[in-house]
Amino acid sequence: MFSKVLVANRGEIAVRVLQTLQAMGIATVAVYSDPDKNAPHVTLADQAYSLNGVSAEETYLDSKKLIALAKESGAEAIHPGYGFLSENPSFCADCTAAGLVFIGPNSDTISLLGDKIRSKETAIRAGVPVVPSSPLWEPGETHHQGFLSQWGFPLLVKATAGGGGRGMRLVEREAELLPALESASREAASAFGDGRVFLERFFPAARHVEFQVLADASGNTIHLMERECSVQRRYQKVIEETPSPALDRKLRESMGESAVALAKSAGYTNAGTVEFLVDPTTGQYYFLEMNARIQVEHPITEETLRMDLVQWQVRIAAGGNLTLSQNDIRSSGHALECRIYAEDAYDNFAPSTGTLLSWQPPHGMGLRLDSGVSQGQEVTPYYDSMLAKLVSWGADRQASINRMSKALENFPVVGVTTNIPFLMRAIHHPAFTSGNYDTRFVAMYGELTAPGDNGRIDAAAMELAEDFWQASVPKRAGTRTTGQDRPQGPWESLGRASFP
Repeated sequence: MFSKVLVANRGEIAVRVLQTLQAMGIATVAVYSDPDKNAPHVTLADQAYSLNGVSAEETYLDSKKLIALAKESGAEAIHPGYGFLSENPSFCADCTAAGLVFIGPNSDTISLLGDKIRSKETAIRAGVPVVPSSPLWEPGETHHQGFLSQWGFPLLVKATAGGGGRGMRLVEREAELLPALESASREAASAFGDGRVFLERFFPAARHVEFQVLADASGNTIHLMERECSVQRRYQKVIEETPSPALDRKLRESMGESAVALAKSAGYTNAGTVEFLVDPTTGQYYFLEMNARIQVEHPITEETLRMDLVQWQVRIAAGGNLTLSQNDIRSSGHALECRIYAEDAYDNFAPSTGTLLSWQPPHGMGLRLDSGVSQGQEVTPYYDSMLAKLVSWGADRQASINRMSKALENFPVVGVTTNIPFLMRAIHHPAFTSGNYDTRFVAMYGELTAPGDNGRIDAAAMELAEDFWQASVPKRAGTRTTGQDRPQGPWESLGRASFP
């Protein structure tokens, strides 16, 4: 087992990984940009090193700085978290060349799965159904006409690399196709350094369901059940739950077997996630992509299986084998995750910045908070706007929803606008409570994003909060966070045991 690990990330995932490493008795190293110098992950780690910069490009995306600091600190391994360099095959290869263990799959596997065309070819070889797609598009080419004649519109233009909705366009008529191809290619080239795009069949009423997998270097591979991820805005997930209300036992078993087959076909090692589209009218499912990292929404899997996925990542990276078989995997209850963003859902989900004058998350049995911020911290425009992930667990789906509803009602945030009012509307909407929803959910129900009385904190409340803040903690800005200000650990707020 490693004696020291550097976490090459920030925010809630850095806190999350650091907590498990420390529970395993492993010394921890954090890195931080200038805006993050007072962030909770900096205080939490045993050592912390400045990346001397502001933007992601000059800090968390600078692989040379990260590797140099890992060597300087005496770390033996790097955990990349998610985002940033977590799925960068060059970073993985550079870690290996520097004598560091990259906690994740190897660079060849990351490269294979990061290319949506090659990953689909791998799925086909494994006998896994895939979403129909065209050959790669090149400026001036016409061979996509065969795809159009077979499937028609609407369709998606997708980038072969990356994710998060970038390099993706929905096209509903032929006049929109060429502009969409060109703009998606430009965006993908800028975001991922790879401008290749292709066409993919679009399923207007599909469910987005993913399966968590674990695999060791000896080829032992299992799945850890599914997560329903159909509540999305701009192709990014906002609410996730497990088990999925869309799957019956037969479909769940079939999709789980496909996920394992795909992982084995790719030679996958460590934790990963296989994503599918499910056509609710036919029950047919299609492989979308495989994410070669820990997922944002992994906590709901942990809460229903009583497992620590990060601990398994570390064990496997250190050469350990799985001690679990597929028959050992038994889900208990229902878990729901709401992503808390600093954004205004009533202004097209525009990001919000400012100082967290009040940040008082709810606590109680069956609640878990994975957070990367603390009261008094500055929310900057430099990084993703997600502040935390709130997870509820219940004996059944309705109990989990009820618990989440009460938690969101008691989650006051002052200083930035958050999406909490939107989340409250979403989980109470009849389409969601019935379980009969799909990826069109947010776009279909305009009332979810219509401004209302609970949409924004009014100016008077903001002024009062500002006065209170200045009077109670006048010297807080620019100081380091203290132990009392750290966000609760993933399992600290639960009224039950969740560790392995």
